[in-house]
Amino acid sequence: MVFKLSVGLLALATAVSAANFKRVACPDGVHTATNAACCVFFELADTLQSQNFDSECSEDAHEALRLTFHDAIGFSQSGGPSQGTGADGSIMLFEDTELMDPANNGVDDAINNLKPLLQTFNVSAGDLIQFAGAVAVSNCPGAPRLQFMAGRPNATVPAALGLVPKPEDPVDMIFSRMADAGFTPTDLVNLLVSHTVARSDTLIDNRQAVPFDSTPFTFDTQFFLETLLKGNESLPAAAGEADAQVPNALAAQGEMRLQSDFAIAHDSQTACAWQAMVNDQQLIMTSFQQAMAKLAVTGHDVSTLIDCSEAVPEPQPAVGKPATFPAGTSASDLDLTCASAFPSLSADAGPPTTIPECIDGDTNINDCPS
Repeated sequence: MVFKLSVGLLALATAVSAANFKRVACPDGVHTATNAACCVFFELADTLQSQNFDSECSEDAHEALRLTFHDAIGFSQSGGPSQGTGADGSIMLFEDTELMDPANNGVDDAINNLKPLLQTFNVSAGDLIQFAGAVAVSNCPGAPRLQFMAGRPNATVPAALGLVPKPEDPVDMIFSRMADAGFTPTDLVNLLVSHTVARSDTLIDNRQAVPFDSTPFTFDTQFFLETLLKGNESLPAAAGEADAQVPNALAAQGEMRLQSDFAIAHDSQTACAWQAMVNDQQLIMTSFQQAMAKLAVTGHDVSTLIDCSEAVPEPQPAVGKPATFPAGTSASDLDLTCASAFPSLSADAGPPTTIPECIDGDTNINDCPS
């Protein structure tokens, strides 16, 4: 009798639980959601993929991902709300003010691409920026599926200028700025996983879409390996300066390195975390997913937000290729600070790798001039 009663209670509990999680039909007649507030994001994802990103790990996708950081980092624990309220869309709503910050050079492209969607979809600017970044990175093979929490109110004040770290800042200054926003040095390394699909349009004069590693359209560990190779010490000038340069060896490959990436890769607080990323696809996926979940809600009470992660598309699968030394390099070219064992890697065959430069802003590497 007791057994039957227990089974009956379990069945009742299961039925109640299922009822509580009944999906709702969305107005578009296509999607269903666990919460009606998430319906708009399914439609937004469809539009972003078809009209903004073409379902590719494109230049527009890269820029949208970059914008998530530049908006959210406008937050200061010591300065209070008057300095900025984090991932709130302020960089889009107050672009005339925040784009005066040299560190935000180049993010106007992403703002211009995304801002018209505010007229079409009933979402806040902060939600648009973070959701667009999550959709964008899902197009890059090997990326994790990012969490998306909806319900950020629109910013009422611009973020203070100077809150976005610059690549030429001393590493201790960068760590200090990130700590003031609530991020540890390891958090920063985890966020920099984004640079595996990053490129620059502003740091090198008259050159667009210059990648940070040899596989800029793939979310992989190659970036962490290549930053540890000798010859990366030459530093680009401040954003917007005409004499910005890259090391000769990297320029020959069509790549560049940021001063900040090199410094963080070799600092005693972060060198081992950086080195651990080399050839560990699961680690970069998990670390980035967790770091972005933290970044995306900076300045907000998560209990007031709604989990609409289900609206984020399933990412493209990883290519499954291990990290390799670029052709013409080997383990003897490593410049390591961390004493931990380094993985044994093979080298690509052939002449040194050359990455096509998309001078005209082409979004697909197959279309770039060779």
